[in-house]
Amino acid sequence: MKIALVFNEDRSDTTGIYFKRALEDSRLDFDYYPVEGSKSLIKNKYDLFLRIDHGDYKYDLPKSFRPAAFLAIDTHLKKPFRKICRQAKHYDFLFATQKDGAESLSRVLKRPVYWIPLACDPEIHKKQDIEKVYDVGFVGSYGGEGSVREETLRYIKSKFNDCFIGNTPYNEMSRIYSASKIGINFSLNNDINMRIFEILSCGAMLITSRVENNGFNELFEDGKHLVTYKNKEELAERIEYFLSHGDERERIAQKGYKLVINEHTYKNRLEKMFSIIKENARERFEGLKL
Repeated sequence: MKIALVFNEDRSDTTGIYFKRALEDSRLDFDYYPVEGSKSLIKNKYDLFLRIDHGDYKYDLPKSFRPAAFLAIDTHLKKPFRKICRQAKHYDFLFATQKDGAESLSRVLKRPVYWIPLACDPEIHKKQDIEKVYDVGFVGSYGGEGSVREETLRYIKSKFNDCFIGNTPYNEMSRIYSASKIGINFSLNNDINMRIFEILSCGAMLITSRVENNGFNELFEDGKHLVTYKNKEELAERIEYFLSHGDERERIAQKGYKLVINEHTYKNRLEKMFSIIKENARERFEGLKL
C-alpha cells in the first residue's frame, strides 16, 4: 500500500505537517508532494492520493489521480468554502474538520462527507515540566482591527498582568502553554480549531469560547475537560475563579490532557479516515492501516 501525501509545506505548523509525522511513524509507504506542480512531480503509481487542505486553492490534484481523498479544513470561512466546493467534486472520499462544514459540503455536493476533527501532536504540542509563570496564555494573532476577538484579548490583557497574548514561533508554543495556568481560545465562526487541542495537549486548563453544536459536545464535556465562556466579561470571571481554585483547575487540566493525547491525535484521525475508506472499498484498501 503506497500513498501520495499532498499539501503545501509552506508553513511549519500547517496541518499537513502533523499528518506527515503520523505517517512517518506508521508502517505505510508514502511520498510527500506539494499541490503546486504535483502533476509533473508524481510519476509513480499510488494506491491512494491524500490531499490535506492548506488554505490555498489556486492548484488542485489532477482529476486523473485516483483514488483520491481530500480533507477540507476551512469550510467555516465563506470564500474558502466556495473554492472547496468547486475542487472537491472529483475526489473519491471527502472529509472535513468541522462537522457543520461536512454537513454543508454534503448538501451542496449531494454525496457523503465525513467529519474528521482537527487534533494534536503530543510530540510537538508537548506538556513540559516547567514553572507556570503565566496566569493566562494565548498564542495567535489578535484578529482584525475592531473584531470581537481583538476586543476580547485586549480586555483580558488589561485585566491580568501575568499573561502571554500574541504570536510566537510554533516550536515555542508548547513552552508558552506549559508555562500557563490557563490557556484561552477564541473560535472564529463557531469552529473547533487547532488551538483547542494544542492547549489541552500542553497540560494547561482550557477556557474556550462556546461552540454551539458543530460536534463540540461529542468531543468534550464542559466543566470536565475544559470550560467555556460566552463573552469577554464571563471569560474574565472564569479566569479569576480558576486562578483562585488551583486544585479544581488542575483536575480539569489533567482530564483534558488525558483525553486529547489518547483520543484526539493526528494518528487517531488518520486511523479513522483509513477506516472509513476501507468500509467503502474494503478489497482495494485492505492494507490501509497504521
